[in-house]
Amino acid sequence: MNGKSGFSQSQLPFGFPREIDYYDPMRKLSHPEISSQRLQVHEVHRALRVPLVVIVDNVRSLYNVGSIFRTADGAMIERLVLTGYTPHPPRKEIDKTALGATKTVPHEYVHYAREAVLQWKDRGYRAFALELTDAGRPITAVEADCFPMVLVLGNEIVGVSAEALGECEGGIEIPMYGTKQSLNVSVAFGIAAFTLGEAWRGGQSKARVK
Repeated sequence: MNGKSGFSQSQLPFGFPREIDYYDPMRKLSHPEISSQRLQVHEVHRALRVPLVVIVDNVRSLYNVGSIFRTADGAMIERLVLTGYTPHPPRKEIDKTALGATKTVPHEYVHYAREAVLQWKDRGYRAFALELTDAGRPITAVEADCFPMVLVLGNEIVGVSAEALGECEGGIEIPMYGTKQSLNVSVAFGIAAFTLGEAWRGGQSKARVK
C-alpha cells in the first residue's frame, strides 16, 4: 500500500494517473484547537482594532444585524453604530446569528444616521457609503489614507438614506460581474469589513518599513 494514499498502484481506478504523489487528506481542526488560536472574551477589549466605524442605516432584518455583529467581531472593527429603525440588542433574534458577538463588539444606538456620521467626522474620520454612486471607487482601490473611516451601510431595499449619503465624501463599491447589481447587506458588509481591514493593515506594514 502506498504510504501517501489509500490505494496500491494496482488498485488505482481505471484512467487514474499512475505517477502522482498522493497526500494524506487534510484534517479539520477541532473546536478546542480553533478556540486556542482566538482571542478570549476578556482579551478583546484591549486588542488593536481597525479604525473603522460602521453606521447601520435603517437595516430592518434582525438576522442581518446579528450577522453584521458576528462579522464585525471577526474583522475586529472599531464600533457599530445602529441607527433609525435598525433593531439593536438585546434581542434574541440578533443573538441567534451574532453568536455572542454583541458582547465583544463595541456598539451604540443613535436615532439619526446623519447625526452619527457628523459625530464621527467631527472626530477626524472620513465618511464613505457602501453604495453605488456617481462618486464611487472600487473597494480594492481604497488605501490606508482613507482611515480612520466611517462606513455607512444602507437599508436592504433602498440603500443608504439621502441624509446620510449627503454627509459622505464618496461611495465605495464592490465590483459585480453578473446580472445582479447588489448583495445582501450582511454579505456586502462581510466583503467590505475584511477588504478594508486588509487595506488599513497594509498601510500599517508600509509605515513600519519606512
